[in-house]
This record gives sequence, structure tokens and C-alpha cells, in this order.
Amino acid sequence: MLDRLDRSEISDRLVAGLVLHPASQEHPQLAYDDPKPASVLIPMFRHLDAWHLLFIRRTEHEGDHHSGQVAFPGGGREPGDADAVATALREAHEEVGLDPEQVVLLGEMRPMHTVSNYLVTPVVGEIPWPMELTPDPIEVARVFSIPLAWLGEPANRRVLTWPWPDHPQAREVVFYDEFDQELLWGVSARITVDFLTVLFGS
Repeated sequence: MLDRLDRSEISDRLVAGLVLHPASQEHPQLAYDDPKPASVLIPMFRHLDAWHLLFIRRTEHEGDHHSGQVAFPGGGREPGDADAVATALREAHEEVGLDPEQVVLLGEMRPMHTVSNYLVTPVVGEIPWPMELTPDPIEVARVFSIPLAWLGEPANRRVLTWPWPDHPQAREVVFYDEFDQELLWGVSARITVDFLTVLFGS
């Protein structure tokens, strides 16, 4: 079903999702003041008549607990960013060299409040494929893709209590099986599942 969706149907479901799905929290029991706005771009492309999502694996840096993780291109909002879309496109350009003019914007999702106190707005866009990307090695170790249909198969993911049940920040975290030797989990996996929920219209 997912691969039969066209651009306009995806846009329509994203619009409907803004009404049906409220903003979410990674850890609903935690309360924060003034979360920092951020955005990620969910880049979609067609390949062999199937949808794929583009991901990055962040470069590892000592002391950065998010380094080495699989993610969507994105980051915090800067003063010059007009809105969430501008943040997502700027970050994607900085991180992987994606030209904003090559992105066909399909819509946005409700923001997610993370335990690191970011309010992350996912922005969905279609990109041409194949295309040449130029990852910034300081931020990005690898760019790769995963078929949307594989991501939509429930057997390929599970929800676990992380880091452990008695931890003060213990929460339910989505973990996907490894794909192409990459592990999608955490906030990016939750955003992926939220996106799939919108696409399935539930």
C-alpha cells in the first residue's frame, strides 16, 4: 500500500495528520520549560517503483552521546530561519549538500518533545533520485536509504524500555532491526513510526 501512494496522497495525509495527531513527547512524564525548536527533513525518493527514506549516520565525536547514531538530516533552529521548513532545508544542505530547490515539500508533522528538551518538527520532502550528495564529514559519516515498505513492516521493529526500567528517564523506545548494517532507533525511529501512522491514515 505504501508504495502505491503518490505525492498528492502523501501531502493530503500529512494535512489530515496535523488534525488527528497531537504533538508528542518522548518521555510524557517529564516536564520542561521553553523547549528549543528544531527540525528534521524526512527526504523521500522513488527508486524501482518504491518509496525510500534517506537517513544519515552521524560522525562519532567523543563526549557527544548522539554521535554515531542514525538520524534524519536536521538540527536546531537558528535566528535566520523563518520557520521549521527553513531550518530543515538549511540543515539538510549543510549536512549532506542537498539543494533546497531540489526538494518538493509535501508537508509537516506535529512536533515531538524530546528528553533533551528539543521540540522537533519533522518536514517531509520528495527529492530526485539518483542525485549526488556531498556529506560534511565533520557531521555525517554515511548517507543511506531504507525502503519505506520495510520500515512499515511491524516485524522489523520492537518497542523496548530504555535504558532500563528503573532509570529516572526510562521510556519506551522504538528499535528497528539492522538494515544494511545500520541501526535505526530512538527519536528518529519514533518519528519514522509516527510518519507511517500518518501514511496509514490511522
